[in-house]
Amino acid sequence: MKIRISVSEEKYDLVKESLARHEIEITERSDEAEFVLTEFSRHPDFLVVRDDKKEKVRLSVSEVIYVEAFGKDVEIHAQQGTYYAQDRMYQLEELLDPQEFLRISKSVIISRKHVKKIRASLSMKYVLTLSDGALVDVTRSYYGDFRRFFQI
Repeated sequence: MKIRISVSEEKYDLVKESLARHEIEITERSDEAEFVLTEFSRHPDFLVVRDDKKEKVRLSVSEVIYVEAFGKDVEIHAQQGTYYAQDRMYQLEELLDPQEFLRISKSVIISRKHVKKIRASLSMKYVLTLSDGALVDVTRSYYGDFRRFFQI
């Protein structure tokens, strides 16, 4: 059996040696491989979304300012404009790196690096100003998580 390996350079030798111990042959050529072993990325660098023309595009996660849901419709607000996700909010929340993204209400996930201003509001709430000028509310249900995330 021949397998092609598609993993990071740091893990390539380790994976290759492990497979070789099980008498699995490694090839660099796609046309020779029966299977391709690919490294799973818990937090991808890109999301597959739809643009305003309904065409699928790859959006760099680093460009995402915030994600907002309106019922089943999910908008991803990015530096280059607004995109539309096919995934649900809970799926995007699981995909996005929890060190960089935080859910602040049932309908909004924000990027840490795009928060420009935090203003306290009444009843255990915050109002955030994001890098694109958007104002979003941190609801009471997410108040504690927000304070821990930003160490307030």
